[in-house]
Amino acid sequence: MKVSFFGAADEVGRSCIMISTDKTKILLDAGVKLGSTEEYPIIDDDQLKHVDGIFISHAHLDHSGYLPHIYTAGYRGDTFATKPTIELTNVLLGDYIRISNPANISKEGMGELSRHFKIIEYNKPFLFRDLTIKFQPAGHILGSALISISDGKSKVVYTGDINLMKTRLLEGADLKNLEADTLITESTYGADKDSFPRTHDTEQKLLKSINETLKTGGKVMVPSFAVGRAQEVLFIFDDYMNSGVLHKVPLYIDGMISKALRIHRHNVIYCREELQKRILMSDYDPFKSPNFTIVETKSQRNRIVAGSESSIIVTTSGMLSGGPIMFYLSKLANGPDNKMIMVGYQASGTLGRAMQEGAKTININGADIPARLQVETYHLSAHADRAQLESIPAKIRGVKNIFVVHGEHEKAEQLKAALSRKYNAVVPKLGETFSI
Repeated sequence: MKVSFFGAADEVGRSCIMISTDKTKILLDAGVKLGSTEEYPIIDDDQLKHVDGIFISHAHLDHSGYLPHIYTAGYRGDTFATKPTIELTNVLLGDYIRISNPANISKEGMGELSRHFKIIEYNKPFLFRDLTIKFQPAGHILGSALISISDGKSKVVYTGDINLMKTRLLEGADLKNLEADTLITESTYGADKDSFPRTHDTEQKLLKSINETLKTGGKVMVPSFAVGRAQEVLFIFDDYMNSGVLHKVPLYIDGMISKALRIHRHNVIYCREELQKRILMSDYDPFKSPNFTIVETKSQRNRIVAGSESSIIVTTSGMLSGGPIMFYLSKLANGPDNKMIMVGYQASGTLGRAMQEGAKTININGADIPARLQVETYHLSAHADRAQLESIPAKIRGVKNIFVVHGEHEKAEQLKAALSRKYNAVVPKLGETFSI
């Protein structure tokens, strides 16, 4: 068995890894790298013609966004994912294509992708040519999976993006009964100092900060990924508004978040059992909270920014790379009473990272705008932190070799150094192939 890295090697984004035997070639994920410029996996179209199957760990575009191009290039094999991942991927891809209008995607390619999606259930091994493949919950977002692959001689486990801690929506990753010679692990938060505080402590600090802004009449913007972070954030705000801890102000939801909420509700069987029981055994459905106001028109947006009342706006995109957040920023960034709360990863080269690092001026649609609002970051991450990442190999029987991927250079290298004390750990480079 061989493993080749066409993306997410010494970087975050464009995840795309090939597992190959003498008989079979599969891709684990097929993402794009979004930032100041878009980057794609370095696999060429001729190589794609020899791929037998594609397996998607979860819906985020850095793991799924290259799929339309693959089918546009002529691939006609199947793409396998869980039911929620397929539904969420369709929504995210539709929005990505509408906003970015990438030249390497055709309507025919999108149509072929839709026809070739195949549902995979968790914890049900199946034979794909000469490979046995199994999906298990990864705890990252709805439908996310870690993927195990075996050819009868070698065994590989790919974490995708992983979170071991339970959240309001999901249980932590299921690592039971896993066995592998080789582990391919993410390292988004793999640096020595990447230690997340207790969720409760983070939430209390977040709520205190938001209440301070609301008291002064300011508006709070929370840019968020439409899938995963947004739902967690909304559930936090909803719970604390209902308990009186968070001031009850208009809570606006803009962008694709409302579509993603509906998909979560339709797939609640994939969420935590406590959440399922909460919906079934009471009259209160947190996915349809009366605290939420869906923004559906431009005139609504104009009224929100022009109004004098305090409010909370949860909207896309999470890294400020497009979407409704750009409108709100253009109108509210110059207000020192306003606040922007970062709740997710901000990739290098994005406006989100620049503002996180203290940018005083931002450019939106060619106009320079003073950034006088307050910017704060709270780790409500759907990723494992350093301690969790270090613990994963010991939970998988037989691990000897580890490939550290999906992390900025320093973070990946620091995690590799820690893992190298017990395992043969490598940070692969783009285009490298290894025999395993």
